Amino acid sequence: MTSKLYLVPTPIGNYKDITIRALEVLNDVDFIICEEFKEARRLLSHFKIEKPLVSLNEHNEKEASEEIFQNIKSGKTAAIISDCGTPLFSDPGLPLVQMCIDSNIDIISLPGANSLLPALVASGFDISKFYYAGWLSPKKDLRKKELIKLKAKKELIVIMETPYRLKLILTDVERIFGGDINICLAYNLTLPTEKLYRGTASEILSIAKRENLKGEFVLIINNK
Repeated sequence: MTSKLYLVPTPIGNYKDITIRALEVLNDVDFIICEEFKEARRLLSHFKIEKPLVSLNEHNEKEASEEIFQNIKSGKTAAIISDCGTPLFSDPGLPLVQMCIDSNIDIISLPGANSLLPALVASGFDISKFYYAGWLSPKKDLRKKELIKLKAKKELIVIMETPYRLKLILTDVERIFGGDINICLAYNLTLPTEKLYRGTASEILSIAKRENLKGEFVLIINNK
């Protein structure tokens, strides 16, 4: 009876960023838990890994978690991966992890790819302390209220968002924090199109409009 649940980070863009240990775990476990079959199959096929896949996402999390938990509890080992990056980091999986913790099943979390730390360390800002705001509301009015609250925090603020809201977020930041606030936009990290834009909110918004930027990004606001 070797019940274990591994939390395995996967590359955020560049497949070369996967770790040797992650590959070993994915090869050794009995089955792999993923968000979307398409993304998981593409990754596993690239590394020639063949394992049974089980889907766990925002649409089936409650029902799927119980079934997966019972399989693990019966003595199986499983790895949970997200579509990219570190699992459970704003991704499904917490109820399953909590079930395993409550039943004293080992949870092994592997270090690996994420977008947060690479963006921070390359920003040029003092990162000894920072506030992680995560994903803001997709609703315009709620998002503005959230940003107004964030403006009151005199800290380095980290925001993550979906590609198609990049220019909207930058526009809101310019209006609420002021056009002269210093920011860093970490764009398409690990990909050939990777770029770190550093400057004022107005400057980077102009670049985003001019170059029609649309990609994965982390936004860091120096609100100290």
